[in-house]
Amino acid sequence: QVQLVESGGGLVQAGGSLRLSCAASGRAFSSYGMAWFRRTPGKEREFVAGIDWSGGREYYADSVKDRFAISRDNAKNTVYLQMNSLKPEDTAVYYCAADSTTVTGGMRAPTWYAYWGQGTQVTVSS
Repeated sequence: QVQLVESGGGLVQAGGSLRLSCAASGRAFSSYGMAWFRRTPGKEREFVAGIDWSGGREYYADSVKDRFAISRDNAKNTVYLQMNSLKPEDTAVYYCAADSTTVTGGMRAPTWYAYWGQGTQVTVSS
């Protein structure tokens, strides 16, 4: 069982940066693939970025590639999402998720992820 708590969301102007954190409880964090998803009203959850259990491989949605960076610190049971050059279309609730099945963090369908945080709002003003 893993509990995930996101933090770091907020209001930022277009072109600005934010860093999201996701703190995990439980001893098995280092064996999970981790990912960030986002959701806007009326839309399905969208894969944003993922990272494998070791931190050695990262995956990104085309819409955020070269602007966002995912990382993890297994000693701190925390995964991060550094978001740069933010755009108004990045406005969403951001969720972190844990994948104990494939452990790659590269699965883009939400159904692969058994554990979810409560989400943190990111709002980018134009």
